[in-house]
Amino acid sequence: MKTYVPDGERLREGRKWYMVDADGQVLGRLASRVARILMGKHKSQYTPFLDGGDFVIVVNAEKVRLTGNKGKGKVYRRHTGYPGGLKEVRAEDYLRKHPDRMVAEAVVGMLPKTKLGRAMFRKLKVYKGSQHPHVAQRPQALVL
Repeated sequence: MKTYVPDGERLREGRKWYMVDADGQVLGRLASRVARILMGKHKSQYTPFLDGGDFVIVVNAEKVRLTGNKGKGKVYRRHTGYPGGLKEVRAEDYLRKHPDRMVAEAVVGMLPKTKLGRAMFRKLKVYKGSQHPHVAQRPQALVL
């Protein structure tokens, strides 16, 4: 008996668009559920080595919640590439300035760290407010 492997082209044709409202959602729980959809784990034809996931639009990213003391205690670090160029930002400041980046980074951390993971990440669209330019794709509202 042969094992069924879905065709990559057929997987790309069947992609849907979902819209998630992040208003009042906890950041980590939101990110894990969005990552599942981007990977395609919610589908019966999930294959780990193929990109069979759907597109996800996250709106109201500035209204996402952080639990516990993460606002003051969690630190986002990046390096400029220059000597002594380590930059640190507290989570509450990062949420105030770049909430869309914060949500995107949380989702990226839950995707595979490969070319396939980068392809999955390109299907994620995050916006600060409730407006988005993807009305033509007719996204379905997804309640998490």
